Amino acid sequence: MLVRWRHAHHELGGILRGLTAEKLEGVPLMATFAVPSGTISAAAFETIAGSLLDSIRKALPLDGLMLALHGATVSEVYRDADGEVLRRVRDLVGPDIPVVTTLDLHANVSDAMIGHATATVAYRSNPHLDQELRGAEAAALMALTLRGAVKPVQAIERPPMLMHISRQFTGESPARELYEDVAAVMEWPGILSASAAMGFPYADVEEMGASFWAVADGDDALARRAAQWLAARAWMRRMQFVGQLPSPADAVRMGAEATETPLVLMDVGDNVGAGSPGDSTILFDEVLRQGVRNALVILYDPVAVAHCVAAGPGATVRLAVGAKTDARHGTPVVIAGTVRTLSDGKFVETQIRHGGWGAMDQGTTAVVETAEEHTVVLTSKRMAPMSLEQVIESGDSSRTETHSDCERCSGSQGRV
Repeated sequence: MLVRWRHAHHELGGILRGLTAEKLEGVPLMATFAVPSGTISAAAFETIAGSLLDSIRKALPLDGLMLALHGATVSEVYRDADGEVLRRVRDLVGPDIPVVTTLDLHANVSDAMIGHATATVAYRSNPHLDQELRGAEAAALMALTLRGAVKPVQAIERPPMLMHISRQFTGESPARELYEDVAAVMEWPGILSASAAMGFPYADVEEMGASFWAVADGDDALARRAAQWLAARAWMRRMQFVGQLPSPADAVRMGAEATETPLVLMDVGDNVGAGSPGDSTILFDEVLRQGVRNALVILYDPVAVAHCVAAGPGATVRLAVGAKTDARHGTPVVIAGTVRTLSDGKFVETQIRHGGWGAMDQGTTAVVETAEEHTVVLTSKRMAPMSLEQVIESGDSSRTETHSDCERCSGSQGRV
């Protein structure tokens, strides 16, 4: 873990470096992650949770425990899977060991998640560019707690409020004001941390939706007042978080008429980061129907990749691409063209990007150039387009891009 995560732009990297800065010994326990997908099976949940608890048990005694969770995990048995993990952790370590948790900005935060943790810190940026900072913040809060300088208590408010994914870009209104409010609360005397989670609306769980919480120094009433203030401020602006998106036909037409490039069109219903397959053809089909040329299209399609591998670089192929996972993301689109390149699909992102990971793997990848000047990137593993390294060899800056939803630019109305 120290080798893999210490230098990552991820909360684990921030935690490890933060503990070092505070002259605390970080004891690596367990780390695992996955591309978002469906509900976790009961057996898989018990295996993962059991491995975590075993690693903690073997490391005891510990002065404190830090957990970097997502916050919207759902399993077959435990719909609030993160809350169940924290409940089991608290039962194991007892009431006195401080447990500081970091959460994704898209967490569906439950009472159990707040109640079993000493303090909780969520990202404040979408796309998630501040994970490392939040990990360091959590480590500093742990250090203060262990030294007896503070006694964290926290309170949460959850108004009945959903925020459409297209309104969640924190670089502009209305999401930007949520985190301006968080920054304001952080200046209140006695407040140690404050968070706003915009929620994960694709999870059918009781706690689904926006939540606001604050961590105060030994003052429960102050924590409650701060959380209520944040929630009330968001509730007053709730209608601003209603999604207003163009139809696929209008989006492609608008893209074709745009004079600024590059232009990114995203199918927000095919968000790999939210568990969708990344093989929607709805936008690509519309591009072809309207006769738009010179598009860069990224699709998850291991079957089409296998055909390209069998044909080899330079071969002419005719393929039905995309929309093979289910019937919710269009129908396969037929293309004809030349296999431009084949690669192992492994790449490294050194800059701060959504997700904080550096080493990525989209599986064996085939790039096909069509007669309509489209560049179709076919991957054999699902990969949210969080890095230009994914397509750096596949196109140039004058192209129109269509791909499954990328949270890096989901709030920009498609133009970056």
